[in-house]
Amino acid sequence: MAKRTKARKRAVELLYEAEARGVNVGSLLAERVETPTTQHPLQEYTIAIVEGLVEHWADVDELLSTYSHGWTLERMPDVDRAVLRVGAWEILHSEEVPDPVAISEAVALATTLSTDESPRFVNGLLARISEVKPTLV
Repeated sequence: MAKRTKARKRAVELLYEAEARGVNVGSLLAERVETPTTQHPLQEYTIAIVEGLVEHWADVDELLSTYSHGWTLERMPDVDRAVLRVGAWEILHSEEVPDPVAISEAVALATTLSTDESPRFVNGLLARISEVKPTLV
């Protein structure tokens, strides 16, 4: 598994864990940086994703809500919501990752971690956000 792919997966895991435990993801990130729970510290890209999401949380969620026709954020499976947040952040705020790569990586995570219907949903929603991105910036 590529380094950035692992970093994205770890970011999704942190988002999911924070939501499941009802804790602030920024606080959880700080805790994990200070006291890692595995022998490997968090990768810099995982930290960048989570910190970027914390900074742009409201904007990312607003876009996901706006373009997910018929689905509120609360109605989405928890894992899908985490994957979509990471993918949307990369599309909107990462200058290093091309949109098709961000979408492909998010679809791969949804394929591995979520339901059979999730990859198609993730692909469609992130593709739509990528399409409208020039009007947002």
